[in-house]
Amino acid sequence: MFDLIIKNGKLVDGTGSAWFYGDVAIQGQRIVEVGRLSSQSAKRVIDAMGLVVAPGFIDSHSHSDEALLLNRKAESKILQGVTTEVIGQCGASAAPFIADNYDAELSTQLPAWQTMSQYLALLNNPGVAVNVIPLFGHANVRQRVMGMADRQATADELAAMCQLAKELMQQGAFGFSSGLIYPPSSYADTAELVAIAKAVAACGGIYTTHIRNENDRLLDAVREAITIGEAAGIPVHISHHKACGEANWGSVRDSLALVDIKRAAGVDITLDQYPYVATSTGLKVIIPQWAHADGVEAMRQRVLDPELGVRIREEMLASKHRWDWMLVAACAKEENKQFEGKNIEEIAAMTEQSPLEAALALLLSEDFNVGMVRFAMCEEDVEYVMRHPLVMIGSDASALATTGPLSKGKPHPRAYGTFARVLGHYVRERGILTLEDAVRKMTGLAAARFRLWDRGLLRPGCFADITIFDEDVVCDQATFVNPHCYAKGIDYVLVNGHVAVDQGRQTERLAGKALRNICW
Repeated sequence: MFDLIIKNGKLVDGTGSAWFYGDVAIQGQRIVEVGRLSSQSAKRVIDAMGLVVAPGFIDSHSHSDEALLLNRKAESKILQGVTTEVIGQCGASAAPFIADNYDAELSTQLPAWQTMSQYLALLNNPGVAVNVIPLFGHANVRQRVMGMADRQATADELAAMCQLAKELMQQGAFGFSSGLIYPPSSYADTAELVAIAKAVAACGGIYTTHIRNENDRLLDAVREAITIGEAAGIPVHISHHKACGEANWGSVRDSLALVDIKRAAGVDITLDQYPYVATSTGLKVIIPQWAHADGVEAMRQRVLDPELGVRIREEMLASKHRWDWMLVAACAKEENKQFEGKNIEEIAAMTEQSPLEAALALLLSEDFNVGMVRFAMCEEDVEYVMRHPLVMIGSDASALATTGPLSKGKPHPRAYGTFARVLGHYVRERGILTLEDAVRKMTGLAAARFRLWDRGLLRPGCFADITIFDEDVVCDQATFVNPHCYAKGIDYVLVNGHVAVDQGRQTERLAGKALRNICW
């Protein structure tokens, strides 16, 4: 007798192959049979008649590092069918721990850790709702060795970073990420990244990157990522691929053509994408990178300095920001909550300031920790990137919830809707992808990229991470106006053989686990 049989489903197996009708049998944590199992019995049977049975979705680009410690249920992810998250992205990770990256209030809500081993142990005890693939952030390593210094690393400092990278890999990281628009990662030159990438490659790791420019120098930034991959002999994964700014729309055709050429020449390179025309990051990115050096207090003094403040403002104006495209997503102080969901032009009118001064005043008031949603891409580019066979799906968001500490502000709706939006809008409504290819991008493709050889497919021997959904109903309900809304049409989710979502409702089971790289 099996533990569970899913019967009468429309099986989409994660390979991109055509769907077929069948049953899936589960024993313990794994799939044991796939086929016609009408003569078999189980302790529980889920009748999936009229539903799609797919591997659990893998969020190939997530920022749930701290969120999973604040709320282990990961509601916004599991309720859209996500069973695994790849964390530690854009150069920032939970480990190695950097105290300066946490404000006093958040620090009191989090348990204590320092190393990657300790962080992963915290996830596993008492558990989390989703599986976790950890990367370590380049910024964390650089901060541990050099602080927020805006300069090239010395030979000794580079050696220390490479040694720390090796230790993090030995503690379970699958690779490392860079965020090359964010200080201090942005202060590193290509040679520094190559050196660290070589240390990671020797341990069987991957390099994921928020490239140095997604605007008018997109091609140069993609070339740098490729150069790092070639020089270090490491697989490269480009995060949330896009072209920002009207003048640059359409350039993704050239960047993906470059990827195709280099892939044909033997460079192991893939990409991910979220299905929206707006980005999300911290508002402080509008301040020139040099002004971030040495930390928040130093940046404050530069903004307030009579001479440096003028230079900062001149450079910000020269960037020709579209203030009406920038929405404030989250503020900590109660007096600033009124600005959440408003764009900078609206805030400027409310405060009777210029947009630039309104943005700076808000940043100063919030110690530069202001969440932002920024409209920057076009729909044609989103669809073009989505069709590319090397592109998988990643939310670029942390797990959130409609109640509790993760329900604040007006965050990007991608935290709640990414995977359901692909299935509902881009498969069913727009026909941009077939159902089979969309599932492949969410499952088998991502599993192979991160060397999860026993996940991401409906195959005997694979872990039973499974998502069952109604293809006629599934959709995202979160919007930019009302982002805290769970996806619709996800009926069942299994994580490691345990039912995590049952008839559309999340159970209390925390069956996910922190996975560890063992290739080193």
